[in-house]
Amino acid sequence: MRVRRGGRFVVGTAVIGCWALLAACGPTGSDSAGHKPVHVADAPAQLPVPQGKGSKVPDDFNGDGHRDLVLNDLVKAHSHADDAGLGIVYGGPHGLTPGARQLLSPKKQAAPTKGRLPAVFDAEASCDLDGDGFTDLVVSTDPPYDGQGRPPVPLQILFGSPAGLTGRAVKLTVPARARFGNDWPDQPVCGDFDGDGEADLVVHASSGRLSYLRGPFSRKGAPHAAAAPIPSPGEVPTGPAADVNRDGYVDLVVRTAEGTAKSAVVLGGPDGPTRTGVVLPTGIDVALGRFGKGKALDAAVGGIGKTSLRYDLPSADRATLATPGSMLDTADFDGDGRDDLVSSGSRLRIFRSRTTGLSTSGTVTVEPPARGTTRVLTAGDFDGDGRADLVVRTYRGETNDTVAVYRGAEKGLLEAKPVARFSSSEFLVR
Repeated sequence: MRVRRGGRFVVGTAVIGCWALLAACGPTGSDSAGHKPVHVADAPAQLPVPQGKGSKVPDDFNGDGHRDLVLNDLVKAHSHADDAGLGIVYGGPHGLTPGARQLLSPKKQAAPTKGRLPAVFDAEASCDLDGDGFTDLVVSTDPPYDGQGRPPVPLQILFGSPAGLTGRAVKLTVPARARFGNDWPDQPVCGDFDGDGEADLVVHASSGRLSYLRGPFSRKGAPHAAAAPIPSPGEVPTGPAADVNRDGYVDLVVRTAEGTAKSAVVLGGPDGPTRTGVVLPTGIDVALGRFGKGKALDAAVGGIGKTSLRYDLPSADRATLATPGSMLDTADFDGDGRDDLVSSGSRLRIFRSRTTGLSTSGTVTVEPPARGTTRVLTAGDFDGDGRADLVVRTYRGETNDTVAVYRGAEKGLLEAKPVARFSSSEFLVR
């Protein structure tokens, strides 16, 4: 489960190389039948978005039972062009289908403020806020603000439907009683923090407080309930959230600041995320997962040259792992029920989980596709085979990029070649 700041995935430095994954002894996986890579040069024509009936699959905006992909920061037609918006690639029985794509732009989808449409339209968090079986998307915008008094809420909600994210967004309502100070109410994190079966939102307030909005949310963007801001060991909530101690309440990671900072696990309960569970060491990034040592989840905190591990939270048995990167993601790539750790920065590597915890044995190194800046976009099961897939993206300036999807494998963690490869420039084709 990737812990990220404000929906903007952290950049790593790419290495010159080909599309290949090299384990300690070299992987032997290959593309499966029906998984021909989709190259930029022969990308398919745009396909209709499949119609769904609702599901509980994460990031399933059209409710067809298949996970979808969100892309921020699309490449531009030329270096001086305006931001095009964000893109959705819809999933299918064999994983992501680059042809089934959708461009979401401020002009067509954003709600205006004082008659003005925003210029910024970035994905921040996703969950089923109204409980209808279709994942909804929370986006950030830039509403007009003169700097006097309390700023407007910059967050808007795009509701999922059988046809995907098709309607115009509505503004998220953060009641005045739930706000504190004059900071922007942003950094949304989804989770069922009070255990009632409905998705809630936590957003930044200020001065060590968070705004807690209880779901379900109305189609006008209003929460079911919201009380006074809750005290917190930090004011930068990060997601995705998870039930760390397996008590039925989703828990939250809160950081004291952006960049290198301390963080803490805040435990959910009937009143929401109000109890500090364990304070984590100072680091640049935090990821939660089950690495193999106990019944509860574990935490990995990325720093310069090493990752600090805290096993079986909140007891926090300590260990360290020598890693080449400080940005972290976790997912179960081989389907063994334990999460593996993705470390990115100067290199992009995957550390395998064992029954005794994470290990440097059998580490897989991902070589990015070309010169540029490589990001780990996400990790999740896009083809429904019970193993997570890894999605990475390499930028070469503002006008050229490549997105690659690597399929999880029982042996070697990932298949050697991407099962899909495309460019976000496809969203610019009308």
